Amino acid sequence: MSFDPYSIDLPVTECIPSVQKHLAAQNTLIVNAPPGAGKSTLLPLALMEETWLEGKKILMLEPRRLAARSIAERMAYFMDEKVGETIGFRIRFDNKTSDKTQIEVVTEGILTRMIQSDNALEGVGLVIFDEFHERSIHADVALALCREAQQVLRPDLRIMIMSATLNMPQLTSLLKAPAVTSEGRQYPVDVKYEGDTDIFVLPELCVKTIKKAADKHEGDILVFLPGQGEILKVAGMLKGQLKDFAIHPLYGSLPQRQQTAAILPDKNGKRKVVLATSIAETSLTIEGIKVVVDSGFGRTSKFDPNSGLSRLETVRISRDSADQRAGRAGRLSEGFCYRMWSEVTHQRLADNIVPEILEADLANLVLDMAQWGIVDVQQMTWLTPPPRGPLQQANDLLHELEALEDGRITAHGKSMLKLPCHPRIAHMLLLAEESDQIGLATDVAALLEERDPLGKEAGIDINTRIDALRVHRKEKRDGRKLARIAKIAEQYRRLFDWEEENDFVDPYETGVLLTYAYPERIACARPGNNAQFQLSNGRYAMAGHREDLAAEPWLAISHIDARDGMGKIFMASPLNPRDLAPLVKEKEVVTWDTEDGGLQANLNLCIGNIVLKSSPLPDPDPSHLTAAIIDAIKKEGEQLLDFNEEVEQWQNRVLSLRKWNPDQQWPEVSTASLLLTANDWLSPYLNDVKKPADLKKINLKEVLQYSLSVEQQQQLPTLAPEKLVVPSGSKIKLMYRANGEAPVLAVRIQEVFGLAETPRINNGKQAVLMHLLSPGFKPVQITGDLKSFWSDAYFEVRKELKRRYPKHVWPDDPWNEPAIRGVKRKK
Repeated sequence: MSFDPYSIDLPVTECIPSVQKHLAAQNTLIVNAPPGAGKSTLLPLALMEETWLEGKKILMLEPRRLAARSIAERMAYFMDEKVGETIGFRIRFDNKTSDKTQIEVVTEGILTRMIQSDNALEGVGLVIFDEFHERSIHADVALALCREAQQVLRPDLRIMIMSATLNMPQLTSLLKAPAVTSEGRQYPVDVKYEGDTDIFVLPELCVKTIKKAADKHEGDILVFLPGQGEILKVAGMLKGQLKDFAIHPLYGSLPQRQQTAAILPDKNGKRKVVLATSIAETSLTIEGIKVVVDSGFGRTSKFDPNSGLSRLETVRISRDSADQRAGRAGRLSEGFCYRMWSEVTHQRLADNIVPEILEADLANLVLDMAQWGIVDVQQMTWLTPPPRGPLQQANDLLHELEALEDGRITAHGKSMLKLPCHPRIAHMLLLAEESDQIGLATDVAALLEERDPLGKEAGIDINTRIDALRVHRKEKRDGRKLARIAKIAEQYRRLFDWEEENDFVDPYETGVLLTYAYPERIACARPGNNAQFQLSNGRYAMAGHREDLAAEPWLAISHIDARDGMGKIFMASPLNPRDLAPLVKEKEVVTWDTEDGGLQANLNLCIGNIVLKSSPLPDPDPSHLTAAIIDAIKKEGEQLLDFNEEVEQWQNRVLSLRKWNPDQQWPEVSTASLLLTANDWLSPYLNDVKKPADLKKINLKEVLQYSLSVEQQQQLPTLAPEKLVVPSGSKIKLMYRANGEAPVLAVRIQEVFGLAETPRINNGKQAVLMHLLSPGFKPVQITGDLKSFWSDAYFEVRKELKRRYPKHVWPDDPWNEPAIRGVKRKK
């Protein structure tokens, strides 16, 4: 059925003609509209019948599941239909679409998965990125892939980016796209600062502020809190104190019926207090709100090295988020916002949300790109490029999980992408399927993804949690945390068509599953060190001495802190050594130990860096020997190699020419740089090196000279000579400096009588700095202008020289006095 977007009185209607015109003419558009303008619901409906769609559907990416469902329901309401007909949504573990669906609202990694299965998005005419200012990693990845599809396969594919707050110049420049702006209708909001808040008593202070706002103002109250725990605590405290109000929590995992109740007016006509997470900042329309109470905190997804997965972390919100939240009070009329922080703190807030791509685990991103055949992720179109360090870490992990091989995705990696979870968990589930352990693996997966339901008091054994989960299911006990974990486990079982299991668990089977997800965290007890373990990644960690698992010979660890030195184990399972047999590898290990005599070559049986058995290797691979020496040189090369004064001067000569002649491409030869690039210039000279003394014998200056190009080898003595000939006939050393300052020519004054001009090098472009010395080789003058010295300063210096060296000749006319090497006595 057709839909008239102008029948709905929302501010964004004024932009509809401009949006339609731009998308008819080009394939990318940016729309900037404030919260409440109606962009999320009206614009997709207004574009549904555009001729350029040619019967293809519209996909709209929402960063939050609750918003995706709510927006789909609102559009369906405008169409006078049920969700799943013309308008549908698809989120993790829930799909409400049909063959008739023309607009599909999707979230999380759903759009990325759709692109993976159909690179050209053949059935899609328009992809809308809603609330892009939230900068979720899913949105960044999906935009990069859609741009790639648009540029390579589908120039007709339209992309529309919508946001309430965006860095418009940066985005329009990057995408080379026009922007349309809707002013919206925002009533003034009176902002009040309540002073700084202690996060540890946040619920109590929040209740106090809510009561104050309820007494002073009319209308419903929207309260922003960091997460579900704080929301439920505040809700419990308010129910006894605001009896005339309806108290509604609002967060992502809340049942849909309760979410709807929070959004709609109270059916009994009561004033509402809606206690929400940041999901209420933008996309959701909550009717009746006139007052906002903002705690100033939110939760963001950050990579947690303790679990190897991303975790929600409580942080201060940014200034643009604070403005978004305050704006919710000005949708209907003049409103009020109570900020639970001071004006000084407000000035210190970050201007914008930190893009999730800078703080998140990038394993999924790298795997998504590999599916596309993209090896160098940095070459994609990124609003914020992913950092190189986490990219490399993700790459290494995916190779260890056998998802990648030589940077290319494997068949196993493609199977992992089909599962809606982190690659670690996907790898574990797929291997568990092969051994009929899906029942246990789905329970483990759910526990790994959620916060610990029992807390540290329950010890570090993950099997205690599995037992608690199974008792909870079997006996249908209450328990919010376990109920959520049970629901996630059930959703995973559906993917594998597996029945629920509530038997007692063999902890060694759990241990094997954890080795699939965390192969680098297999841990062996250290001999003689109670409760201390060496991990297969080479690190060390310990359990509490009273832990049941402290005396186990082998552990599989899932949660560990990321500190340097001795880490702490938070969650693990025992391992049967016999189960580790497939992981034992024979490895040739060549290392350099300066204190122990140099090169050491061994044949090791090991699991990662855990050595089970070691024996000498009689005939090691020469390339391994060279690699071990180079690795040692990178770490301690200043002590191992003979960086004498001659070598230092050679380095300074080249570094000076590098600075003086930037167009000539002289190499970077500082010691730090040489050590890092030792493999390039030193490897051919290491064939006979076995011990530290052999390295000291290498003529470093000669080796470095040959590392230059033939042309540079010829130019070096001409442009930056080691010595200069002075009028006396002596060859005097020049002392070069690494920073390119004028080199020093230290020469006795009698040897340069008659020299009118300061000597110059580097084809006459660089004067030397002359240190003129007494007969006793003491400095008497430093000058870069010898001509000026003879004319003026010489006669003052001469007086002192005549006094100190009366037997030497100190002429009145130094210009014409013959220079001498030795001592010319008076006649």
